[in-house]
Amino acid sequence: MNVSPRAVLIAAVVSVGSGGIDTTVVNAQPTTGTPAVPISSHAPAGLAGPRASMTASPSTGQAQTISTLDPPPDWPSPVDDQRRRTFVLADVLEYRPKMGKTGSDSGYRWDIEGWYGGDYDRVWFKSEGQRETAFKADYDVDVQLLYGRFIQKYYDFQIGGRVETQTFRGHNVTRGLAAVGIEGLVPYSYEIEPTLFIAQNGAVSARLAATKDLLLAQRLILQLRFETNVAIQRVEEFTTGSGLNNLEFGVRLRYEIRRKMAPYVGISMDRSYGETATLVRQDGGTPSQIRFVMGLRMWF
Repeated sequence: MNVSPRAVLIAAVVSVGSGGIDTTVVNAQPTTGTPAVPISSHAPAGLAGPRASMTASPSTGQAQTISTLDPPPDWPSPVDDQRRRTFVLADVLEYRPKMGKTGSDSGYRWDIEGWYGGDYDRVWFKSEGQRETAFKADYDVDVQLLYGRFIQKYYDFQIGGRVETQTFRGHNVTRGLAAVGIEGLVPYSYEIEPTLFIAQNGAVSARLAATKDLLLAQRLILQLRFETNVAIQRVEEFTTGSGLNNLEFGVRLRYEIRRKMAPYVGISMDRSYGETATLVRQDGGTPSQIRFVMGLRMWF
């Protein structure tokens, strides 16, 4: 057969065997050019397997196998779950101005937490405090240092210690407590934090905190915040009665100037109940009030 200098004739022979499909492609060039070299591929019938390879050697005719899926041996693991990180969140960092001539004095409040560790084991730090609020007559501060362990998707088990201090009849009182709790994210994106406390004298109490962020715009977020405390024993020096101690509900609207920094304004409603309300009155506090708040939320 005569072939013009620019004509290319491609002949393909496909044979189907019991083990797969063999394909041979021959690129026919003019007799004066480079000899034709077959390019063959072999794969199981149907789809190519993970070890499929191509053999081609236009210059020497020697086979060279190229793996299509094996990563280089020096590549790192795609999931680095052993790396240590640090995270700190100041969820509440606010000032509460005096409301009216007969209202409570100006005060402030903070709620900060953070952790250091990996995906499975972490050391947690938490601090919460307030001054001139409904629940306490003067101020109340507590600090927690906890070990956290990942137990299930979205949940960390936490155990450690807590130190609480406040004023009682003009004097400072302090106590130590053991803390056991869970922190996580429940369906519908509610962040919950139930914690059980056991004081050094055996008094048992518990706290439940929950927050929910509602995205109004890309940078405008409305946060709903709820917290309640209960106790089994009456502990007068810490303004704690048996039963339900208090309920707090807050609404805070923040604008994220940056993702890590957002000023906010809102309203906080605090109310004490039962024996706790009586102790708050005796200590010079107000069992129920509504406060306007302004503050800054940030994390790093």
